[in-house]
Amino acid sequence: MNKLLQGDLSSLEKIFQLVSAQGLDYLKNINGRPTSTVMKTAATAAMPDKGIGTIDTLQKFNDRWESAMVAASGPRYWGFVTGGTTPAAVAGDWLTTIYDQNTQIIKGDGDISAAIELETVGLLRELLALPGDFTGGFVTGATMSNFTCLAVARQWLGKQSGVDIAREGIAQKMHVLTATPHSSSVKSLAMLGMGSSNIRPVKTLPDNREAIDTHDLEEQIRQLNGAPFILISSAGTVNTVDFDNFSAIAALRDKYRFWWHIDAAFGGFAILSDAHQHLLKDWEQADSITVDCHKWLNVPYENAVFFVKDRYRMLQVATFQNSNAPYLGDPLEQFNYLNLLPENSRRLKALPVWFTLHAYGREGYRHIVENSIRQATDFGAFIESRPELRLLAPVRLNTVCFSLSGSESDPQKVTAFLSALNKTGKVFMTQTHYKEQAGIRAAFVNFRTSEKDVELVKALMLRLLPEYSA
Repeated sequence: MNKLLQGDLSSLEKIFQLVSAQGLDYLKNINGRPTSTVMKTAATAAMPDKGIGTIDTLQKFNDRWESAMVAASGPRYWGFVTGGTTPAAVAGDWLTTIYDQNTQIIKGDGDISAAIELETVGLLRELLALPGDFTGGFVTGATMSNFTCLAVARQWLGKQSGVDIAREGIAQKMHVLTATPHSSSVKSLAMLGMGSSNIRPVKTLPDNREAIDTHDLEEQIRQLNGAPFILISSAGTVNTVDFDNFSAIAALRDKYRFWWHIDAAFGGFAILSDAHQHLLKDWEQADSITVDCHKWLNVPYENAVFFVKDRYRMLQVATFQNSNAPYLGDPLEQFNYLNLLPENSRRLKALPVWFTLHAYGREGYRHIVENSIRQATDFGAFIESRPELRLLAPVRLNTVCFSLSGSESDPQKVTAFLSALNKTGKVFMTQTHYKEQAGIRAAFVNFRTSEKDVELVKALMLRLLPEYSA
């Protein structure tokens, strides 16, 4: 064995102690760590011929990069709908790395990690009040979840014309209808060769809405003259967390042929709020659903789930099977879980979710969701109370979309104000555009965020506003 590897194995306990101590220090002091950083890029390090071992490498990392690690999982990182990481999720993620299982096989020949993943899919299905006829799996994020669902939808669309697209390729125009899709859905259409330009835009509802106008949707459907299509609908749009009317869409299923996909990356967790679960009424009638666990479930990144109705299992297998790999067995058997997902080799992403769901249960997650909604509502009320600020849309759930008053003629003021706010290192928000207006998004999903954090940010904004609101 290499001497450095042997030395590290002999020092494993000390290595774990050092990393554990550093991790604990980060988590204990996360409230005070900056939410953004300005770091001069150092010269790129050269590949060493001889290594230095783990302990010296840890020190090198600390000298070179550690101070640039922002509090992305902290209570005032309100950008990108990014959750934190619960203690249970951290424990599960550490063990995921330590056990280093390859989640491929269901029967247990080799390891049983796929069984853990399927059990976790079942736990999530129950948490989200979805029926048992949905099967699912873990992928890296909402982009890959949308990709997976739309890949099966593509196979369904081909089947309507008697074409096995996975084998024969795309030789037909594919129709996709949507109103306010997330960029990851558009990206997925491009990656799948379906062409983002084949999207037929559907009008949104009036009165400052981002949701599908179902009357215009039906008119668009009629113009297809019976051709099958894919509908991408939203359970929580990015800017204003608007929800499509799933009951109205479900009614259209009785009249027309289409694959119904719902992007519920974070909005699906509204099912846990008694006051908001009506937004998801009839969503279980969809063919596929995207959920991103690193958002409101507060687990580490690279942890999303797709749900597809079980009746489409053969379409999944046709899409993702490893038919040219005889060493992996018959793709039509359940033996190989990998035949239902894009990746072959995968880490046990489900373990952090399994840990956190058992640790905190439905009640714990209901508290996280309802707490986030309260904070967003409070922050939105603050925006409305200030003449220098204005809401760009009502606060419907956990995201506040706002701007500076009078910024229509000078959008650079919004950019400058947000830059100054983020440079304080006390909060991080993201810039956006809504209805062709420059805006700012604040997303509340982190389990650590408290009323004290919201009050701190309000005070920061009040201090900065005089310079940018004149």
